[in-house]
Amino acid sequence: MPPDVSMATVPPLLEVTDLRVAFHTERGILQAVDGVSFRVEAEEIVGVVGESGSGKSVCLMAVLGLISGPYTHIEGSVRLMGRELVGLPNRELRKIRGRDMAVIFQDPMTAMTPVYTVGQQIVEQIRVHQPLSRKAAKARAIDLLDAVGIGAPAKAADRYPHELSGGMRQRAMIAMALSCNPRLLLADEPTTALDVTVQAQILDLILRLRSEFKSAVILITHDMGVIAEAADQVMVMYAGRVVERGSKNQLFANPLHPYTWGLLASIPPLDGERVHRLPSIGGLPPSLLDLPAGCAFSPRCRDVSARCQGERPVLDRHGDHARACFLPLESVAAQRRAGLAASLQPAEAFSE
Repeated sequence: MPPDVSMATVPPLLEVTDLRVAFHTERGILQAVDGVSFRVEAEEIVGVVGESGSGKSVCLMAVLGLISGPYTHIEGSVRLMGRELVGLPNRELRKIRGRDMAVIFQDPMTAMTPVYTVGQQIVEQIRVHQPLSRKAAKARAIDLLDAVGIGAPAKAADRYPHELSGGMRQRAMIAMALSCNPRLLLADEPTTALDVTVQAQILDLILRLRSEFKSAVILITHDMGVIAEAADQVMVMYAGRVVERGSKNQLFANPLHPYTWGLLASIPPLDGERVHRLPSIGGLPPSLLDLPAGCAFSPRCRDVSARCQGERPVLDRHGDHARACFLPLESVAAQRRAGLAASLQPAEAFSE
């Protein structure tokens, strides 16, 4: 019997290594992404979470090859199915985008062309990458709109983006992204502009289509509830760097970085005593043009030490869980409980 091939020898679908994206501005160099590394396996959903300005979307745009220009500098490696994308000519990147990887933008109203119908835009993408007639591509577009749950898909295909509701536009954007059966979907805040009910429907749709189309997903969000619902692996970003990375279960059961504690504590509790106000992370994210000398999170951290203010922590692995923090691992749980207890205050009784 031939020996079993270890899963560790199977290359990942996407492998990003030491990715750095810098913009040259009048005030100096802005390091938007600083040494980010991660992997995405086949059919896996990787959640990327963090506040606005943490570098999530810039990282996604760099993976797609959508960041360029004389004032932009990109370093590192982005390998999709073993092929290096950094430095690839735009002509070659256009063949990959839409076919091997596709993006679901945050606001489909601005991402879609307003003067073409939804069906025309899906047909155009299909015909760029597949040798189909216009009639066959139109039939494929209608099937996709039906697959993402749009009622009367033939009629919806002949409508312009402004004639659809926000939820229907987002579904149409997902249908367009799936039109060529890409191996990798990159979803940039796909539920932010939607109401809670439609958010749940879109997340259920992404999970179902992951199973049906066998696509991996990078899900960018600032909502820990979305991460809890959909992600397999989670990457927490702050000030352009990864500060914690691990499985969803690890992150929610035993978060190791104070920034992650703050994000989780901001979720409204479903039971227990009602609090006067939700905990918040004090202060504001730092300017990427003027980062602190040590840990970028140190000005907002309750557990800051002198070492944090003078030395920048690196991402250390603890099994399959990694964090960039100097807080001793054995005191993490106690410090987390103490910080949460200090930030929670019982609500006063209502007076009649």
